[in-house]
Amino acid sequence: MSLSLDKTTWKRVTLREVVRHVTDRVDAETSGLERFLAGEHIPTSNLAITDWGVIGRDPIGPMFYKRFKPGHVLYVSRRTYLRKVAVPEFEGITGEKTFVLETLDKNLLLQEFLPFVLSAERFHTYAIAHSRGSVNPYLNWGELAAYEFDLPPLDEQQRLADLLWALERHRRLLAEQAVRIEDTASAWLQEVLSSEFPVKAIPELVLDGPRNGRSAPANDEGRGVPTLSISAIRGGGVLGGDAVKYMDVTPNEVAAFVIEDGDFLVVRGNGNKMLTGLGGLADASILPEGCVYPDLLIRLRFDPSRILPKFAAAQWNSKAAHARLLQNAKSTNGIWKINGKDVKAHSLAVPPLTVQQCIVDQFQKIRGSQSAVITELDGLVALRSAISSTVFGGAQ
Repeated sequence: MSLSLDKTTWKRVTLREVVRHVTDRVDAETSGLERFLAGEHIPTSNLAITDWGVIGRDPIGPMFYKRFKPGHVLYVSRRTYLRKVAVPEFEGITGEKTFVLETLDKNLLLQEFLPFVLSAERFHTYAIAHSRGSVNPYLNWGELAAYEFDLPPLDEQQRLADLLWALERHRRLLAEQAVRIEDTASAWLQEVLSSEFPVKAIPELVLDGPRNGRSAPANDEGRGVPTLSISAIRGGGVLGGDAVKYMDVTPNEVAAFVIEDGDFLVVRGNGNKMLTGLGGLADASILPEGCVYPDLLIRLRFDPSRILPKFAAAQWNSKAAHARLLQNAKSTNGIWKINGKDVKAHSLAVPPLTVQQCIVDQFQKIRGSQSAVITELDGLVALRSAISSTVFGGAQ
């Protein structure tokens, strides 16, 4: 896709020259506002906000006093590696560590163009590199304001913003469609499993596990041993391709963590609570030989004489089972985590194997349409990323 960009007319600016840090202070109790946004409510790599806290109902800290309005750009300055940039469609309050940003002059920078400046990988690379602290890194306004980028003329900003927002709206529609299919499949599965099938604890159903993976320094040169990123766990399966990274260890050091066909890998920790605890069934044929799994994943090997791995995976990721597992999830430095003890305390319904196979066959028919949606969604995200790199440049 050619954007026909003439960057000779673009002007190098800093954020400070074109963006205002909004510091409109209000008292949560007397503001008359209903919603607040904590870091956990702002998603990773997703401009849409679909979750929030309710003032007067949910716990809210004393440092939540910054008012935001629809169309403001919110940037979470703590743990910049989580890439949390969003645009609210409602008014509310957020905490002191979330920057509320708006254009200084709409004749210089369009507000609708700003979210994409801060969503670019080039910006995230800068933010991570300039963050302070090791355990709970953060970015000050000074460092954020000093970020430099090339600003197109207004007509070019409008053209690019229209294109990127069109992609964002289509992405949201596809994501909602995928969720609806998932909800349908989960509701059907829950209804089927409401019968009086025996319920067994996970230790009774596995040959091995739960076992945490192994992580080591990663590289982009294909050096060492292939390993998964946690983004590999998708739609009840395990992705290969771009979800495979490399880490600097020898095969002997990580032999115990090599992924085998049928391994079930559970997300042990994620910045998004709703992704924590989800699992994927591995197909070793699509992974590089000797691929291992990292520390933020937990491996289970189900006993096929007791529970079919495909049946276990479908039930594990169902809404009801996932909600039960998340009851014990805890947040540490912005990462929601479960542990091996939580997994051992989990349980699944266990019908006869013939019934399990019938359920799997029907479940896969329901889920079949979701694969096409996810494929289109992945392609859309890749296109958006490519456009962003063309406009703003890649990693610094």
